[in-house]
Amino acid sequence: MPEIKPQVYRDPRPPEYFARFHERARTREPDWIYSLARLVLTLPTILLFRTRGIGIRNVPKQGPVILAPNHFSAWDHFFAGVYLRRHIRFMAKSQLFKHPVIEFIFFHGGVFPVRRGARDEEAFITARTILGKGGLVLIYIEGGRSRSRELGEPKPGVGRLALETGVPVVPVAIHGSAGVRRWKRLRFPKVTVQFGEPLTFPVDANATRERHQQASDQVFDRVREMYERLERPTPDATRSAD
Repeated sequence: MPEIKPQVYRDPRPPEYFARFHERARTREPDWIYSLARLVLTLPTILLFRTRGIGIRNVPKQGPVILAPNHFSAWDHFFAGVYLRRHIRFMAKSQLFKHPVIEFIFFHGGVFPVRRGARDEEAFITARTILGKGGLVLIYIEGGRSRSRELGEPKPGVGRLALETGVPVVPVAIHGSAGVRRWKRLRFPKVTVQFGEPLTFPVDANATRERHQQASDQVFDRVREMYERLERPTPDATRSAD
């Protein structure tokens, strides 16, 4: 197994650097850049990775929603959204905001940063603002990308946002994306995205971090259940492998 480079969790840039992304995400919807990126990336997402969606109807067509997927690859953004017609507002780690072209796409696409390694209240203010306007926010339940090719552990962020807003949370299992990096060898894994039934929690604006974690654990239990079910070979897959 190749050596895994250590991740940098603390972004040295000041919070002011990211203020414009939060302001844009709070006040305006994604524009034509979002639609263009979606158009360009839909074909490889579906044709190369043969992405299929299960339970798409579990995502409400309107009103505030939190999507809570597991996370293996940078392509998970596209896998999660390819079959949803709604705009998805992504909470992304601030380290991704480091190239003028990427920042331009993020700015116009409604992506907003979270400064990992710091208690970034601005990220939660932005998320609550978007949800307050009936938007759809995606937060990875594990907080960051798992590089072990196995599910990680849930972080309290999803639980916190769910308890603060009372917005339904849709657990999402993305299976197959752990092998996306093999595309350099012209090996494209088959990816399946399953959307579970929404979970709702009573509003508790004063909940403790422990309660936040408990809510996230409950969501992640659903993610894990779906993921493990997708891990099991189907009769058709078994026959094709014989």
